[in-house]
Amino acid sequence: MSAYSTTYKVAGVNSGHCKGIVSSALRELDVVDTVQVEISTGLVTVNSAAELDDKLIAETIEDAGYDYIGLA
Repeated sequence: MSAYSTTYKVAGVNSGHCKGIVSSALRELDVVDTVQVEISTGLVTVNSAAELDDKLIAETIEDAGYDYIGLA
């Protein structure tokens, strides 16, 4: 069960394909349990067992080809 839920704003997630790329990239991180991406708002909610490292999340999103805006 996830102890933490953190929502980030991401730019460029405009389709189901983009949603899948961002979700897959974040789910590869060991601490991440689930990822929910809202295409219409660009909000990405990450549920995890431990507190997230925002810098690592930002790097993962940027490496996947999307723009990390920050905490929502």
